[in-house]
Amino acid sequence: MYSMKQLSKTLFLDIETVSQYREYDEMDPSWAKAWQKKHNVIFRNDPTIMTPEQSYTQRAAIYSEFGKIICISVGYLNRQGEEDYELRTKSFSGDDEEQILRDFAKLIDEHFYSSSQHHFCGHNIREFDIPYVCRRMIIHGLKIPEILDVRGKKPWEVKYFLDTLEQWKFGDYKAFVSLDLLTQTLGVPSPKDGIDGSEVGNYYYEKQDLESIVAYCERDVRAVVDVMLRMCALPALKD
Repeated sequence: MYSMKQLSKTLFLDIETVSQYREYDEMDPSWAKAWQKKHNVIFRNDPTIMTPEQSYTQRAAIYSEFGKIICISVGYLNRQGEEDYELRTKSFSGDDEEQILRDFAKLIDEHFYSSSQHHFCGHNIREFDIPYVCRRMIIHGLKIPEILDVRGKKPWEVKYFLDTLEQWKFGDYKAFVSLDLLTQTLGVPSPKDGIDGSEVGNYYYEKQDLESIVAYCERDVRAVVDVMLRMCALPALKD
C-alpha cells in the first residue's frame, strides 16, 4: 500500500462547516427562496418531513452554497527517530472564512504543492472537503492551489488524494461508512469524544465555543491518521 516514508509527505486534513446564517429567518428573501428550492430537492419524496426552517438548521452547513468553513485542521507525520513518527497539527479557524482559506492555500503553495511527491488524506475528502474548499475559494475570488484544482482531471490523475472512505470501500460504490464507525471497526481511538458533527452549528452560534470545534476537528485528523496507518499495516503512533 503506502509506506511510512510516503505518508510522511502527506497532508492529513478535515474541515468543519456551519450554515452562513444562524437561522433561516435571518436570510434575505432571495436566499430564503433558494433554500426553499433546495429543501424541496432534498426531500423530494416528502417535503413535509420537516419545514425549510428546520432543514436549514440541520442541513445547510453541508452545502457550499449555503454554508461556510470555520475550521480547517491539518496534520503531518514528523520523523523523530529511525522508525518513530509524531503527528503535528495546525488549525486555521475563526469567523473570517476568506482568511482561513488564504492561510490554508499559502500552506499548500509553500509546502504541499507537488502532485508527484505529496498526498492529501482525509475521510470523504474527494466528495466533501476538497470540493467544498475549492468552491468557497471561488466564491471569495481566491486562486485555488494548482494541486487542488482537479476540474477536468481523470480519477487516475488525482491519485495523490488518499480518501480513507474509498480505501475502505474496495471498489464497492454502495457502501458508506462514517469515520466514527470506521475507527470503532478497526479498534482505533474514536474522534467523537466531546462534541460531534451535528453539534458544530450549536457550538459556533449558540455557545460561541470555537475552541471545542477546533479540538474536535483536530481529533478527526488524528483519527484519519490512525485509520490510514492501520489500512497500510503500519505501526500505530505512540501517544
